[in-house]
Formats: sequence, structure tokens, C-alpha cells
Amino acid sequence: QVQLVESGGGLVQAGGSLRLSCVASGRTFSSNTMGWFRQAPGKEREFVAAISWNGGSTYYADSVKGRFTISRDNAKNTVYLQMNSLKREDTAVYYCAANRFRMTTTPMDPTDYNYWGQGTQVTVSS
Repeated sequence: QVQLVESGGGLVQAGGSLRLSCVASGRTFSSNTMGWFRQAPGKEREFVAAISWNGGSTYYADSVKGRFTISRDNAKNTVYLQMNSLKREDTAVYYCAANRFRMTTTPMDPTDYNYWGQGTQVTVSS
């Protein structure tokens, strides 16, 4: 059974940092672009960041650019999201997802992701 399991979420004060991890099991995703999305209460799921299969290309939503960093360790089948300078508006459930493609020109398109984790809650307090 293929699973993506996120961890590392929690409660943090504004300006603080968190590091999310996403571990894949059941198959390797070393040949897939991987992404992070988030969904805040009452809002649609939105793209946060993505990374190509070898880490050579990274993509970020404008709202997190310069504050978040996506990385991966294919040997560990794990993707990370380092989140710094967190703001209240970053509060959401964060989802890890595996893209169908090795590289993509549309990493923000959720329909190109065919495996999703269950999500981890990130709450930023003022």
C-alpha cells in the first residue's frame, strides 16, 4: 500500500519556524516531482511548493517565497518543507503529494498529483 505520511506540524508563534517531513512507503518516488499544498479553514487547497525528481528545480507560491524551502532526500524517500518567519496566514493543514511526472511546467496544478498524504496541522499564533 502506497502511503505518504506527513509530520512536524504543530503550534508556533508568529515569526517562528517549523520543519515538515513527508515519508513515502510502499513505493519509491525518487522519479517524481513532489509537492506541498495547504488548506486553511473555509478556503480551497492551494499550492505551496514543489521540487523536481532530482531537486534541480524548485517552485514556490509567491506567498511563501523567501520564507519556505522545499528539499528532498531520495535515499530516505522523504521530502521536507522548512518554514521560517511564519505568519498567522500560514495556518492550515499541510499536505504532501506525489506528482505523476518527473518534471513539470505546472507544479501548482493539483490534478497532476496522484498520491496525497493525510495532512498535518500547522497553527501560527500571534
